[in-house]
Amino acid sequence: MTETQTPVVTPTRHTPDWLILTIACVAQFMVVLDVSIVNVALPSMQRDLHFSLSSAQWVVNAYVLTFAGFLLLGGRAADLFGRRRVYLFGMAVFVLASVGAGFAVTGGQMVAVRALQGIGGAVLSPATLTIIVTTFHGPRLPKAIGAWSAVAGAGGAVGALLGGLLTGYASWRWIFFINVPFGLAAGAGALMYLHELRNQDGTKKLDVTGAVLVTGSLAALIYGVVQTTSSGWTSSTSLTWMLGGLIGLAMFLFWESRAASHPIMPFRIFHSRALATANLAMLLVGGAFFAMWYFLTFYYQYILRYDAVRTGFAFLPMAIAIIVGAQISSRILPRVGVRPLIAAGTLLATGGFYWISKIELTSSYWGNILVPSVTCAFAMGILFPSLATAATSGVERADAGLASGVLNTARQVGGSLALAILGTVAIDRTNTFTDPHSALALVAGYQRAFEISALVTVVAFAVGQAVPRGVGRRAAA
Repeated sequence: MTETQTPVVTPTRHTPDWLILTIACVAQFMVVLDVSIVNVALPSMQRDLHFSLSSAQWVVNAYVLTFAGFLLLGGRAADLFGRRRVYLFGMAVFVLASVGAGFAVTGGQMVAVRALQGIGGAVLSPATLTIIVTTFHGPRLPKAIGAWSAVAGAGGAVGALLGGLLTGYASWRWIFFINVPFGLAAGAGALMYLHELRNQDGTKKLDVTGAVLVTGSLAALIYGVVQTTSSGWTSSTSLTWMLGGLIGLAMFLFWESRAASHPIMPFRIFHSRALATANLAMLLVGGAFFAMWYFLTFYYQYILRYDAVRTGFAFLPMAIAIIVGAQISSRILPRVGVRPLIAAGTLLATGGFYWISKIELTSSYWGNILVPSVTCAFAMGILFPSLATAATSGVERADAGLASGVLNTARQVGGSLALAILGTVAIDRTNTFTDPHSALALVAGYQRAFEISALVTVVAFAVGQAVPRGVGRRAAA
């Protein structure tokens, strides 16, 4: 028998839809913001905490890995323990870890606290989409998902702007401290206005073993990829870590399908072709877009010699493009469905990435980077609401948290893998030059990363054609 979600607290008054949407979007904005806001601050953080260039990736990856690994657990927790309770718990962990990151004095402390912050984000993020899916219905749902997607997408670009301002005018430590007032305000709003909703008949057991297996396996796999920059792809060190990661993932799949009594990723959910296809497409495009923020940040600061503030403002047009794209996507989605929008978004992204791969040492922001980067950002705005709708349209409300956790996991895993793989490919290309530290060598590495991103989005276009026709139109009917 299918579990049903029923309110466990009888509301005494109606909470306005805009307030519920704000509570969900603020938290999602914070979670996404903390990926990109770090990028602009990395050069300053490197100097203060004595990171190497390759080690600096772990300030980002420590967050993204635990975020991706525990998202499924967080999504299931929202279904079983209640969206309000899980939202508040995740927000508390996230804010406390942000304070710890702001006070970190060594690289090891920073990586450890960032990992804890990722766990808080993994609990918090699925609860935000669960709140939306269980609150909004009919034609209101695509619009709410569009707003959520716009906020999630724009968080990347706004994070770069805010990170630049805080790093340039205060200190990189304030990129973490800024989470505190936003977190307290959002938490207070949830405490006062968000009504509880959970599966009353669900068994309150969480698959912690599964979460640890998938997180550890992904960490080992990505560490092995990152090691190739110093040891090579065929070295025993790299191969051992990558093989260990693959074995761990195989163990995770076995555990989830055969051994776990309450798996965090029940394979029955993938019986929905729309969900399975949307997640694969999100894995691909999420990775490409995630890497774009990273490489553009270093291009602006190392090649164009922008300071942190100017780098932040360089990302502002991209934030606007994401919001515009998401609003257009959410408005026309009920009429055309998700499949045409996924096709349009991936083709736009392919053109944008190929265009931006032509950057050179003498390229300028206004003449060579602005238009293709805005094209990519607009494509992101088109894609995220479409993929979120496809992933949740055919899922029972009792599994709303699980579906949102799977979708967010796909995006974060894609981002983490892309950063490791494209970062390694870029460094390999750079090392082919006589002087690998020259600006010319660095630009060649960035070019190669963007070329591969264009190929990735071509694959995402092909995957998107497998989404069943009519998905999205039915959801909004």
